[in-house]
Amino acid sequence: MKILITGCAGFIGSHLCEKLLLENNEILGLDILNEYYDINQKKNNLEILNKFKNFNFIKDDIITTKEITNFKPEIVINLAAMAGVRNSLENPTIYMRTNIEGQTHLLEECVKNNVKQYIYASSSSVYGDNKKIPFNENDDIKYPNSPYAVTKICGEIIANLYN
Repeated sequence: MKILITGCAGFIGSHLCEKLLLENNEILGLDILNEYYDINQKKNNLEILNKFKNFNFIKDDIITTKEITNFKPEIVINLAAMAGVRNSLENPTIYMRTNIEGQTHLLEECVKNNVKQYIYASSSSVYGDNKKIPFNENDDIKYPNSPYAVTKICGEIIANLYN
C-alpha cells in the first residue's frame, strides 16, 4: 500500500513508519524538521528509516506540499503539527497557521487526488482542564486552555467536515 506520513521524523511518526515499512508498505515521509524537538534525534530517526528501500523522505511543509499529487497515496496519515502547549501561549500564530492551515491543505489535496483514507492525530490537550481522568472521546472539549489545544480541536472539526 502507498502511504504518505507527515511528521515522519518525530517519535510517533518514525515508529509508525518503521512498523508499516516492515509490513512492506511503500512510505513517503514528510517532515519540516523544525527545531522544537531535538533535530539530532529526528535525523537519527530518519537514518533508521532510510535503511528501508521502500521509504522515501522529503523535507516539506504541510501548508504548501504537493506531494500528495506527486506520490498518489492510498492513505495519508497526518502526524505533523507545531507541538507544545507552553510555546503556543507565546507564539500562537505559528500554531494556528501550521496546525489549522496545514490540516486544511492536506485534506484539500486528498480530495483532489481521491485518497481513500485520511488519519489525523489529535491530542489529549483538547480536554483542557477536564478533571475527569481517564479522558474519554465523548468528554466535553468546549474549554481548551491553550492555542495548541484550540488548533487540535479545529483539526478534528475540519477532518469531520471533510469526512
